[in-house]
Amino acid sequence: MTSAPGHTPLIHGLPDEIALICLARVPRRFHNVLRRVSKRWRELVSSEEWHTCRRRSNLDESWIYVLCRETGTKCYVLAPDSSNRSLRFMHIIEPPCSGRQGVTIEALDKRLFFLGGCSWLNDATDEVYCYDASSNRWSAAAPMPTPRCYFVSASLGEKLYITGGLGLTDKSPNSWDIYDSATDSWCAHKNPMLTPDIVKFVALDEELVTIHQAAWNRMYFAGIYDPLDRTWRGTENEIARCFSSPTIVVDGTLYMLEQKLGTTLMMWQKDTKEWVMLGRLSDKVTRPPCQLVAIGRRIFVIGRGLSIVTIYLDTAARVDGMLVTSSTGPLVEQDLSPERSKVITI
Repeated sequence: MTSAPGHTPLIHGLPDEIALICLARVPRRFHNVLRRVSKRWRELVSSEEWHTCRRRSNLDESWIYVLCRETGTKCYVLAPDSSNRSLRFMHIIEPPCSGRQGVTIEALDKRLFFLGGCSWLNDATDEVYCYDASSNRWSAAAPMPTPRCYFVSASLGEKLYITGGLGLTDKSPNSWDIYDSATDSWCAHKNPMLTPDIVKFVALDEELVTIHQAAWNRMYFAGIYDPLDRTWRGTENEIARCFSSPTIVVDGTLYMLEQKLGTTLMMWQKDTKEWVMLGRLSDKVTRPPCQLVAIGRRIFVIGRGLSIVTIYLDTAARVDGMLVTSSTGPLVEQDLSPERSKVITI
């Protein structure tokens, strides 16, 4: 940080370099307070210099954003709670598209994108709203090439990938749209897959695993999309077992939560190309339907009412087939069902 002549220091009597180190130690839950002190502090808290300082000092904090629907679309913000090794409820953010159904969310760096949606009175929309968690501000992003609701999406690198869903035109279920956050622009082209009917994306090993449902026999199969050369190839269909289950990737390993007959945490073995069971979880604490999200080597199972089950992958033990976990009862009074969950680290 260089000081120009006549400039106002961040903290009177301290060099800006030292002031930055001091302010960066303020916990994330108080960052909104820092923004109100002055224009310079507001710009600092949103700057890359601020994030770099927190990251280098191992001060960055990960918060979880859970999309739920009650009378409208709302996003519940949860943060790790060191007192009970679980999560605690922080606040609610209500997007400009709160009155819609069929909205999906994706996270890129420090931004959360709310895409598409529809309502009883309005058809699918192409609108995209962006929430910047570092500045606590909303903005409109470039609209999608095709209006959609209830569609498939994924984030990989600095891009968003969407396909399928319901829209205003017959071609929307088979179109393939890619959003580039660096240019705030979309490119639309035909579905690069040999077959349509994509029901799920999984970002894994810098590629997209695509899960399909065959129209002729309703069976599920898998493919892999390479975003570098925009090509698709077939792969082992066993991975397609996760077609309707929440999934999460931790350190390059794919996990899924099966919820058909109880709740079971499964892990994808790349070498043998099969799912292996890590352990079963009690429905009384998971309260399905659930979503999975991870911070570091911890997997959080978020169920109805924002109940939380925490799984420590490095120390998880199994007793009679049941995973040993810690759990927290519902964090809210409403019996909400989580639909999507994303993590943003600042």
